[in-house]
Amino acid sequence: MAVKTKKQVMISKKIEHKVDKIKKRDNRIVPFDQSKITNAIKKSFFAVKEENGVTSKKVSNEVVKMLNQKYAGKIPGVENIQDLVIATLRKMEYEDVADAYDSYRKKRSEIREAKYFLLSKNVRIRLTPNAMKVLESRYLRKDDNGKIIETPSQLYQRVAQNVASAEKIYNPGISDDELFKTEEKFYRMMATLEFLPNSPTLMNAGSNLQQLSACFVLPVEDAMESIFEAVKDTALIHQSGGGTGFSFTHLRPKGDRVKSTSGVASGPISFMTVFDSATNVVKQGGKRRGANMGILRVDHPDILEFIICKDKEGFLENFNISVALTNEFMDAVMKKKKYQLINPRDGQVWGELDASEVFDKIVKHAWNSGDPGIIFIDRINDKNPTPKLGRIEATNPCGEQPLLPFESCNLGSINLAKMIILKGKKYEIDWGKLCETVRNAVHFLDNVIDMNRYPLPEIEAMTKGNRKIGLGIMAFADMLVKMEISYASQKAVDLAEKIMKFIDDEADKMSEELAKKRGVFPNWIDSVFDVQKRKMRNATTTTIAPTGTIGIIAGVSQGVEPIFALAYTRLSYIGKNSEKPVELLEVNPLFEEVAKREGFYSEEVMKKIAHHGSTVGIKEIPKKWQDIFATAHDIIPEWHVKMQAAFQKFTDNAVSKTINYSNEATLDDVKNGYMLAYKTGCKGITIYRSGSKQLQILNVGIKKEKANGEKLKIEEKVEKTELTPELLNPSPDVPDITPGTCPTCESK
Repeated sequence: MAVKTKKQVMISKKIEHKVDKIKKRDNRIVPFDQSKITNAIKKSFFAVKEENGVTSKKVSNEVVKMLNQKYAGKIPGVENIQDLVIATLRKMEYEDVADAYDSYRKKRSEIREAKYFLLSKNVRIRLTPNAMKVLESRYLRKDDNGKIIETPSQLYQRVAQNVASAEKIYNPGISDDELFKTEEKFYRMMATLEFLPNSPTLMNAGSNLQQLSACFVLPVEDAMESIFEAVKDTALIHQSGGGTGFSFTHLRPKGDRVKSTSGVASGPISFMTVFDSATNVVKQGGKRRGANMGILRVDHPDILEFIICKDKEGFLENFNISVALTNEFMDAVMKKKKYQLINPRDGQVWGELDASEVFDKIVKHAWNSGDPGIIFIDRINDKNPTPKLGRIEATNPCGEQPLLPFESCNLGSINLAKMIILKGKKYEIDWGKLCETVRNAVHFLDNVIDMNRYPLPEIEAMTKGNRKIGLGIMAFADMLVKMEISYASQKAVDLAEKIMKFIDDEADKMSEELAKKRGVFPNWIDSVFDVQKRKMRNATTTTIAPTGTIGIIAGVSQGVEPIFALAYTRLSYIGKNSEKPVELLEVNPLFEEVAKREGFYSEEVMKKIAHHGSTVGIKEIPKKWQDIFATAHDIIPEWHVKMQAAFQKFTDNAVSKTINYSNEATLDDVKNGYMLAYKTGCKGITIYRSGSKQLQILNVGIKKEKANGEKLKIEEKVEKTELTPELLNPSPDVPDITPGTCPTCESK
């Protein structure tokens, strides 16, 4: 027997290469199954003539032969295969069968289109002009020439169809009618703006990219290979539309020895600039800027340099930064003691600092620029559902999603303004509707995990291992206005706790139901739920995100924030030249509606409102409505913190919220806010003093002139916080908060 040469072997392998995978219409990649082609051809033969299956198999074999020749080494789509079937039937002179096959193919497509046509007729999509600007800029599909080829209704249809198709994984024999019921459910809650998923899902579901997650955390180890591997992975994630978080704590400090080169280390901040430069080069999915979160433990020797690294505006502009504070450090702050700095390379003590002085330095620089924020890292790990997999060291860019290395999470938010019902003359929460929406949203987000195409295999393994989802809310402030409740009141704080407890409980119940049908998350063993003997589909279910752009789409207030202003301009990076922000004028429609109904509407009043964006001090407006329409800067910071803590109490992950301060706020004001956050069990806090940055995402008033600075102390005065043992040693049962400044969603 002749021995083949290496070249002949290579040629033989190339010829023998077969198509083994195909891409479904919903973008799932599945194994190739010739029997499905044969069965479809057989049905077409039966439609026009008798056939015993022999001819169908013969045609099917010819189709597969052509398929392997044309798509060797590629993954064809269903449409490509159907085109080959028709071409083969015509080539073999079965014209009537080819017509029958084509007719059946078109009929199925027409039935689906007809169903969505009727559905869209029954579901009115109402969007504001600013919502349309954002959708047209980033979300609606465009052709090669940049022309929009998709309507908002078609966008929701694309996302619903794609995400619902995960049902086929768990029920391969599901009928078209049953599948459409899930599609319809998902379509309705998006089209009515009752629920919206995070931006990557809206942008990429049903597209070639198919990357649906917003939040990622990547490890950065103390080795050049690890650092630049993380830079490469960051670029891939940003290109796909995600944001990234890192802990730089493992990097050796500046000036430490480098054995391999006999040189000295440049420290974490120098490497952060590399990540920042890469982010500048790669624009997310061609649609928005990348965003990062950089975290350093307070006991790292370079902590003082880290605290001041963003003092110069424009430096590390693609980073939010937060200092990870330990329980040991906070105890030292209270006792006015020193604490040790530890070199992560070898665990050796590199010195010590006065904890109070470091804490004051953090406060001063946050007052000056909004950075750094702080996270209470030990508290975050107290709530880590999978402690056996390691400690959580970082969060996503806005801080609301603590994640393990290589973990990602997909988020979605319920529009609370749609969860109330008018009874008599008063609005009440529609608990039944809220329950149904929570259940549908958890189902949706769990499906997203399966439909997601992950940027890295390590991310896919970790994400599918824990199956974390983050269901949150938006339009809380709008809901309060309709219910005539002041944000800065105990009644609002109590309502926040009640709503979030309900959402968290129902989300967990739905996760348990999914676990019965689909199984627990793979890393369930040794998780906190294993200890509790509680079967869960998802390691976490709730997160409160800032909802920057999806809030614009829904036309509602952001996340759990108060109304920012009654008239303001938003700098948004949309359009062809996303390097330069455009101004979007936002006017609160609820205020105009109430003003006309209550009889205090006039052109003069509206001009005053537009001038500085607040009702405070305008004598024509009754005190009741001044309180109800209090804006972010009218409300004293203590109420911001109390509200954040109320939501955090019943949120698995964390809460993105900014504690707003007026320009006149003092360092002590900021320090008191930080300490109150610690007292109330927060996982962290980010503050922003108005006007502390030249480029400010949200600007009060059309003329951006300084408001009168008066603050509302509504209902009760919140006393200044003293540094007491109780304050610095709060109950471990109270969870966290981690807000942030977010270039990803362009909200502060």
